[in-house]
Amino acid sequence: MHFSFFRITRGQSKLLAFSVTYLFISFSHAQKTNKYAVKDWQLMDLAKDSVYGTSVTKAYDELLKGKQSHPVVVAVIDAGVDTAHEDLVGHIWINKKEIPGNGIDDDKNGYVDDVHGWNFLGGKDGRNIEAESLESEREYFRLQQLYGNGNTSATSTSADFTEWQQLQKQHLEDSTKAAANVNRLTPVVSQFTQVNTEWKALLQKDMVTVANIKEYNKGTKSQVSDSATTFTIHYLAQRRIPDDTPIESIIGDINKFIQKQQELLSKSQTDPNTRRRDIVKDNPDDINDKYYGNNNVNAGTPTHGTHVSGIISATRNNNIGMNGIADNVQIMAIRAVPDGDERDKDIALAIRYAVDNGAKIINMSFGKPYSPGKKWVDEAVQYAAKKDVLLIHAAGNDGKNIDSTNDFPSPDFLDNKGKATNFLTIGASAGGPDSLLAASFSNYGARVVDFFSPGVSIYSSIPGNKYAFFNGTSMATPVVAGIAALILEYYPKLSAAQLKYVLESSVTPFPDKMVVRPGSKTKVAFGTLSSKGGIVNAYTALKLAATLKGKRKHK
Repeated sequence: MHFSFFRITRGQSKLLAFSVTYLFISFSHAQKTNKYAVKDWQLMDLAKDSVYGTSVTKAYDELLKGKQSHPVVVAVIDAGVDTAHEDLVGHIWINKKEIPGNGIDDDKNGYVDDVHGWNFLGGKDGRNIEAESLESEREYFRLQQLYGNGNTSATSTSADFTEWQQLQKQHLEDSTKAAANVNRLTPVVSQFTQVNTEWKALLQKDMVTVANIKEYNKGTKSQVSDSATTFTIHYLAQRRIPDDTPIESIIGDINKFIQKQQELLSKSQTDPNTRRRDIVKDNPDDINDKYYGNNNVNAGTPTHGTHVSGIISATRNNNIGMNGIADNVQIMAIRAVPDGDERDKDIALAIRYAVDNGAKIINMSFGKPYSPGKKWVDEAVQYAAKKDVLLIHAAGNDGKNIDSTNDFPSPDFLDNKGKATNFLTIGASAGGPDSLLAASFSNYGARVVDFFSPGVSIYSSIPGNKYAFFNGTSMATPVVAGIAALILEYYPKLSAAQLKYVLESSVTPFPDKMVVRPGSKTKVAFGTLSSKGGIVNAYTALKLAATLKGKRKHK
């Protein structure tokens, strides 16, 4: 799944690559001094504040004063939400048809005690799945049972067998790469540990930072061994690691990455469906087996979902944390996205759960490059369309053109059977400067990506009443979901199709602005990176919404 705090590993399991870890640190560090990365910059206005914000504050100041708002439910399909967070209290959806903790399905929707939402990654005994495999790995093990013993007769010309051959090749490549990472980085840890010991002794410090090493080497001949000095300076320079980073932190992060790679190697030998069957106990191949899971939407480490939820709904003007976008919104927490690829069945049922329980907008800050159950997801998207529910999806963080690269879920239905009318795909933009308007990691596509939204150095809530700056299309997407909710708060009769139209038609356009194309060093016109060529704007969206006669058919 491509979500993560940087929606990094697209399709990509959410294992944070070592190099990306330091890109994340760089962004977090940059917010301390970067005028384009101040807290709540995404709410600011370009003309007034000289950052490429969404004019949310301007909308409140000039358009919404004295107007009556209506509550809007936004479903956050994610890794869970800290429903007790200080900045989210009062903005968490409550299923009033359920009596909390009585162990009875009071509203008879099939989900017992679903007070704040539902957890499709849990078991009825309270256990929960946190880490998952890639979708390609799950298919590999499924097809291995058919073809893994050399059984190529009769079915060897089938589409499944062709897929098996491709997955077998990918499985071998991934395992080989993980092993190579372990072998390559293990001696790096050993070398860095030795280097750190030498530097601490030389500088007489308990903790040595990158800045300490750089400063010492400016005017003094190093007393540290030549190999250690050369290694340290070369390594730090290559990765542009922030000056205030402790060397011990670098060692720790490399070790964490090695551990992840070792886990990947171990899992590559085990059927990933075994754990699912043990904990969740559903049949993952049967969409009609749908009443599984538990009501613990806080399970695991709900950092990502809590950050997403804060962007949408954190209490405004309370002098703590940060300001969310919509001030009369309720977050329905649906846990369906693990550390790894989400299952199509879980996502399809999560969408249906959200629709059936009153959500008008669904935020989907996740994704993957492989979708064997796309038919189920397509049908759920169509179901949401019939019920006037808008789905907003993150484009991904690979710096790729997803017009020509698989990215799921997607608005295009299987077998060229049309395109969803209630689906938006969002790229990530930065506050500036001009050439960096498109976030360097963001996926793009003149056909698939609808428009861009702030997704660099976004400050929001994380579990435990804490806050952090994160980056990713995972953050850009809830900015759009928040603005969509804000529009519905004041214009509740707009249909999902009208809401999509308003958001698309009111972007701040930059068709000819030259920017660095994500994933490259080439400059291109910003307008070529998405179908609308602009950045979402709350102020102009609300003005446009005021001119429309609502066509919503479902309350």
